[in-house]
Amino acid sequence: MNSQPETRKQEIIRTAAKLFKEKGYSAVTMRDLASEMGIKAASLYNHISSKQDILKEIIISIAEEFTEGMANIRSSNHKTIEKLKQVIALHVEITSNNTYGMASLNNDWMHLEEQLDYYLQLRHNYEDNFREIIKNGIKSGEIIDENPDTMLFSILSTLRSLYLWIPKKEDLVPEELAQSLSKVLINGVNK
Repeated sequence: MNSQPETRKQEIIRTAAKLFKEKGYSAVTMRDLASEMGIKAASLYNHISSKQDILKEIIISIAEEFTEGMANIRSSNHKTIEKLKQVIALHVEITSNNTYGMASLNNDWMHLEEQLDYYLQLRHNYEDNFREIIKNGIKSGEIIDENPDTMLFSILSTLRSLYLWIPKKEDLVPEELAQSLSKVLINGVNK
């Protein structure tokens, strides 16, 4: 974690992400955001050009963080199981650092305007890369020969909903959660 003080723009983005999670992107106005921050709406525009600009900052920065993490995992020489553990850890880390932003990513991405195609491309590539890791694991005999899309869906839908669950865990240790999730998602519940 960087210990530099938060800039005004970062504070606006963080506050907006919290409001978007609580009320939904469409319901939040720049006036709501200003009053939440205790400033005049006009002064928001010194730091940010629009609500759309804020949404883009939130979603695209997280999507790019996932893309970069996945690229590092894919290009490593690790075996499939280790790569899957790293993907799970990536989701836990990004989500625990940014539960509000993850809520926007999951619930508000369709409100992106000129960045929508770019976001969908990042998302599509991420899923393709994830599927490729699974297929390679089937090929190498490391994981069961089941439908890769079923495996992708079951793991990814759990990881994508972590933002709903993590804030409820007061004593969360991300590394422990990642390990526990890896056991369940990779090994199943078979004793």
